[in-house]
Amino acid sequence: MAPPAPGLAGRIRAAFDSEIVTTAALGGGCIGDVRRITLADGRDIVAKISPQGGLAVEGAMLRYLAQHSTLPVPEVYLTDENLLLMSYIANDGNLNDDAQINAAHHLAALHEINWPKFGFECDTVIGGLPQPNPPTTSWIEFFRDHRLMYMAREAHREKRLPSESLNKIETLCARLDRWIAEPATPALIHGDCWTGNVLCRRGQLAGMIDPAIYFADPEIELAFSTLFGTFGEAFFKRYAELRPLAPGFFEERRDLYNLYPLLVHVRLFGGSYIGQIERIGAKYLS
Repeated sequence: MAPPAPGLAGRIRAAFDSEIVTTAALGGGCIGDVRRITLADGRDIVAKISPQGGLAVEGAMLRYLAQHSTLPVPEVYLTDENLLLMSYIANDGNLNDDAQINAAHHLAALHEINWPKFGFECDTVIGGLPQPNPPTTSWIEFFRDHRLMYMAREAHREKRLPSESLNKIETLCARLDRWIAEPATPALIHGDCWTGNVLCRRGQLAGMIDPAIYFADPEIELAFSTLFGTFGEAFFKRYAELRPLAPGFFEERRDLYNLYPLLVHVRLFGGSYIGQIERIGAKYLS
């Protein structure tokens, strides 16, 4: 059992008019301490605590998804820069075929939500890192400047991406229109679709957490879902029935789109992710 963070008990008492009975650490918190808290009135909530800040944006993203989509997300009770209190979503961890098919319905519906530009009404975060979202007419321009080059330069600035790798990404970015076409409309995406953010229960998608939302080509979301094995054949078969995939996604564009989450991981962790970036770069620059 994890002890309550300093001041947490008082804030929860004020928000819920109930005392903390138990707290237990939850895994997956990239930028903070995440805890499941049972209150004296029987409710279970989740508290995310981040001394370095950034949780106000996360709370706003969850509320945006709740207000504008049918994607299941936690209810936000309280949010500020350092604390996020939200509902607890039970998760059996079984992302089986039924759960993947159900997830395909939810994500296909999310990707039907449009906006006039690529980007968002404000900057967001991914893994605690700033994610710039200036409204942009061209997807290729947005992906080039505000995803690949932005995160590559951030990783290089932190001395986690070698100069040679940065130069290769810059060269690749100058040629993006060889592989990517402008999508018909910008689509709302969750933005951080890896297995730890997908909560399942009894063959259904119970919730998605830790969003990094913006309006994009939804293929970048689909690509990310394959990077760490989140979704597989059952998901893609059903998704394609609802929103057909353009030819060449798996063969050409998937690896290109996965450069962005890989650069996020290089910026955060460095290490072996650089090798994956080098292999993808070699594929497109050979």
